[in-house]
Amino acid sequence: MPESLRKLLKEGKNPQPHQDITPHVGVLTLHFQLYGCEDLKAKRKAFTAMKAIWGKEPDLAVSETADHEALDCATWTIAALGASAQQITQRLDQVEKDIQERIDAAILDVHREIL
Repeated sequence: MPESLRKLLKEGKNPQPHQDITPHVGVLTLHFQLYGCEDLKAKRKAFTAMKAIWGKEPDLAVSETADHEALDCATWTIAALGASAQQITQRLDQVEKDIQERIDAAILDVHREIL
């Protein structure tokens, strides 16, 4: 038993009840069209910001989820955690807008799902 818990019990204090938090998950999938990529190295370079910027955010997970070997297209998925569906929707709206501004590839299709 941790020392801090022993101390609380000895003093007669009950630890605070653990609140159940049910996080919501939002999934944003973006399908990109690429032009002028001669090899996979050039394709990876075009999407460096995906992991470098959004991959470091504590509430986001970012991954290339399809079209790994294709040179003319890419599919990336961003998963977001939040306390409410509204919070996640706002967060994914902002991420999508930022991606449009920073990634040099046309977005062909966007699929969103809140779980």
